[in-house]
Amino acid sequence: MLTSEMIKQAALEAGADACGIGPISRFEGAPPEMDPRRLFPGVKSIIGFVFRIPRGVQRGIEEGTQFYQYPSMAYGGINEIYAPAVLYHVGKVIEDAGYEAFIYRNTGARGVVSDMDGSPGNTLSPEEQIEVSQHAKGKTAHHRSVQFTREVGDGKSPPDLQFQFRLAAVACGLGEIGWSKMLLTPEFGPLQRVAFIFTDAELEYDEMYNGEPLCRKCGACVRECPGGCIPPINSDKKITVNLAGKICEWADIDMWRCYAFYTHGGRYFNPFVPKEVFDKNENGMLDLLEGVTDEANEKEVMKVYTALEKYFPSWVGYNMAKCGGCIRGCVSMLEKKGGCMEGRFKEPLRKGNKTWKMER
Repeated sequence: MLTSEMIKQAALEAGADACGIGPISRFEGAPPEMDPRRLFPGVKSIIGFVFRIPRGVQRGIEEGTQFYQYPSMAYGGINEIYAPAVLYHVGKVIEDAGYEAFIYRNTGARGVVSDMDGSPGNTLSPEEQIEVSQHAKGKTAHHRSVQFTREVGDGKSPPDLQFQFRLAAVACGLGEIGWSKMLLTPEFGPLQRVAFIFTDAELEYDEMYNGEPLCRKCGACVRECPGGCIPPINSDKKITVNLAGKICEWADIDMWRCYAFYTHGGRYFNPFVPKEVFDKNENGMLDLLEGVTDEANEKEVMKVYTALEKYFPSWVGYNMAKCGGCIRGCVSMLEKKGGCMEGRFKEPLRKGNKTWKMER
């Protein structure tokens, strides 16, 4: 007989850092194009897996000395290599017991609608390289949404069906969503990736997290965002979702602006682009980064990419983070007295009070 205990034991033995299980009914009310209950008939349970991000991959960004380990290890290493191996192992345990194991790794939100702006079709992805040179063969792989998808039958959603990973993790009892929209877990704060298995096995379910709030509402993420992408804590610019009776709330982040600053940092946080390039701002291509315009959209992001592509060092498959300010600010605060990361490390991530900022 397959049990939740067997699944969790297999997950931890295979290398997951935490595992939680919830009933698929917790997704009642999800929009059809993002409703995992439509993945296959008879799905009853969702199994969530947490994979910790080593705090050390943030160290180079915190010091301004090395930027590649975060995208290559914390994104690529987990999403493409480590998590799929664990999903495969646990999936075999489930299927050997006679139940379906619909494994679902992190695919970078390639759904029928974009989670950047909710629109269907041709929307760019922040998570992979964008080719802007004349030698680029095509763009489909670098788009946030699937462009030409259609329903294959009555009552079905167009493929590829993509759900909200962070809410799914909450549904599995793994943690909560912080003001910065990051998933926070009691064990690792904002430092993890997640992956899932859906199954027709009915299991013993975990309660959703109901301990001390994991987000301290301290505003560190707001203060340390170089682009001013995150509204203040007391702002009415927020998203509220009722997940099976649990109220989840986070800032209504300017996602296109976040995209631009996460990948390009701006004048004070991008050591790879010469100061003179920002000073010149040729043809207004850097207006978004320079604060000349408040209009953040796909067009403005592409202008930034076109202007700065030649200054990027070699790619690692995922865009190289130039900021990560919200994550590092969050970790720094959660390590302080009373935070969920207190006492995890012998030394804090941040030795001083402020993050670095280039004087130019």
